[in-house]
Amino acid sequence: MQRYDRLRYIRTLDPAKDHLEIYRLTAALEFPWDYTRALELALYRTYAVPSIGRLLAETAELTERTQKRYDDTSLLLDAVVEHGFDHEQGRTAIRRINRMHRSYDISNDDMRYVLCTFVVVPKRWIDRYGWRRLSRHEAEAAAAYYRTLGRHMGIQDLPEDYAAFEECLDSYERAHFGWDEKARTVSDATLNLMASWYPKPLAPLLRTATLALLDDPLLDAFRYDHPGPLARRVVRGAVRLRGRAVRLMSPRVVPHYARQNPEIKGYPDGYRVAELGTFPVPGVRGCPVPHQAAPEGRATEAAAEEN
Repeated sequence: MQRYDRLRYIRTLDPAKDHLEIYRLTAALEFPWDYTRALELALYRTYAVPSIGRLLAETAELTERTQKRYDDTSLLLDAVVEHGFDHEQGRTAIRRINRMHRSYDISNDDMRYVLCTFVVVPKRWIDRYGWRRLSRHEAEAAAAYYRTLGRHMGIQDLPEDYAAFEECLDSYERAHFGWDEKARTVSDATLNLMASWYPKPLAPLLRTATLALLDDPLLDAFRYDHPGPLARRVVRGAVRLRGRAVRLMSPRVVPHYARQNPEIKGYPDGYRVAELGTFPVPGVRGCPVPHQAAPEGRATEAAAEEN
C-alpha cells in the first residue's frame, strides 16, 4: 500500500452512507495520533463555556478524578468508533453516555456545541499539523458520524453538514466563551494531568508547550498569559514537523484505537464498557453526588445495560 492509496479509496465512498467506515479509516488508520490530540483539545475547549466548565467543576470528576474521567470519556467514545452504532458494545457505550448526561441539567445548546467540537476541532488540527489535510469526504463523513451520534443522544437541531457544524461552533464560542473561576480549576487540573504523563521535571515545559498550541480566545477565557511568539513558533513548528515526518513513513495497516493509547492508565487489567463513567444519584439534578466506581448494587444495572 502506498501513502495516498487509502485516501483514494475513501474518495470512492459515500460520506453520508459510509460515514462510519470513512470515519474509522480516518481516525484509526490515517490520523490516530492527531485524532487523539484533537479530541483532547475539543473537550478542553468546552470548559471555556462557563455553564459547561462550572458543571464539570461541581461534579469534581475532572478535578479530583481527572485520569479516570479522561480514561472513561476516551473509552466510551472509542467503543462506538470501533464497534459501530448497532453493535452491542457501541449501544452499551451510548447508553452509558446518555445515563450520565441525563443526571445533570445540561442544555441542548451546550450538548450540541460539545458535539460540534468533535467535528470541527479535529479537521482544523489535522489541516494545520497532520501529514496531509483532511479531505472533503472525510470532513463530511465526520459530520454525518456525529449527527448520528447526536441523534442517539437525543440532541435536537443538529447541523446538517460540516459547514453548519463549523458555523455553530464559531458562533457559540463568540457568544459564550468567558471567565469562570470554577472552569479555570477544571482547566488547570486537565493541564496537570497531561503533564503527569511525562517525567516530572518536564512538567513546566509541557504546560508551556500546551498553552502555545491554544488560540487567543481560549487563553483569554481562562485568563492565561499568552505564550511568547518564539514559544509558539517552536512548539507549533515541532508538531508540523512531526506531520511531515509521518508523511514519509509507510501507511498504517493495523487500526489504532483510543483504548490502545498509553495515556489510558486506569484499566491495566481491562474494563467493561457498562461499568465506565459515573453513576450519579438518581433524581438529583444539576449537581448530583458522583461515585468513583459503580457501587455493588449497580453491577446488576451495568450488566443489564449490556443485554
